[in-house]
Amino acid sequence: MSYFIELVASGLAIGAIYGLVAMSFAVIYKATGIVNFAQGEMGMLTAYTSWTIATTLGTDAVTTVLVAVVAGAILGLVCERLIMRPMLGEPVLSVVLVTVGLAVVLRSLVTMIWGAAPHKFAIGGADTILQIGGIGVRASQLTVIAVLLLAIAGFWFFLQHSRFGVAMRAVAADEKTARLMGISTARVQAVAWAAASGLAGLAGAFFAVIYGLAPTIFEIGLKAFPATVLGGFDSVLGSAASGLIIGVLENLVGGYLPSTLKEIAGFVLILVVLMVRPFGLFGEKRIERV
Repeated sequence: MSYFIELVASGLAIGAIYGLVAMSFAVIYKATGIVNFAQGEMGMLTAYTSWTIATTLGTDAVTTVLVAVVAGAILGLVCERLIMRPMLGEPVLSVVLVTVGLAVVLRSLVTMIWGAAPHKFAIGGADTILQIGGIGVRASQLTVIAVLLLAIAGFWFFLQHSRFGVAMRAVAADEKTARLMGISTARVQAVAWAAASGLAGLAGAFFAVIYGLAPTIFEIGLKAFPATVLGGFDSVLGSAASGLIIGVLENLVGGYLPSTLKEIAGFVLILVVLMVRPFGLFGEKRIERV
């Protein structure tokens, strides 16, 4: 039984990282209707930036987390302003292909600047083992779960009770009507890119602290993508919850079945779920009247 609980606990930790990235996919999709396939790479670049600042200045854990959020948000704003805004009005397929190209560029940029060798991202107290119910859990694993829960609560409040959150929902529902109502869609999309990249940056930094820093960190985008599909692209909070589901499922499959099945467990789950609910577990069913 303790083995099962350990798998669930570590699955929740990696699932929280998937959840943060999945939220970032959903935030951009909700505001722009675009899937940004460079989310994993943006998290990777932010993790390297945070590591450089932390090792150079010797920042503490809280400051390092704040650096990751700010660095990620700035990266998102730069990408939105220089790459994505000029693509406004272009076919969706072209815009999506631009994000694929951005992903390749960011991977090459990281390897060129920092090299391919892995590094240890050590910050104070992250590796401390805490005993909870007889199960040892690292402090960084508990922290990332808490951060995901805070992000869920924060985004729920933002989307439901802030003027800007309502504006974002209006743009997602009908962009043309939102513009006619005086909402600046460009501003909404810029904020969405900043917020999404901040979330991806958080995920990248936590992944680097828990599992080590290497160029392969971009794969968290590939691992989190099934969570966004499972939760529903238009459901920010559902994507976060689905990240936890995918993380726990992968860990249980890896613990009890051949390890090769762990890599495909999430994709098998979304195949099964989408056959029943094509719009995801928490996505909105769109009804078109004819």
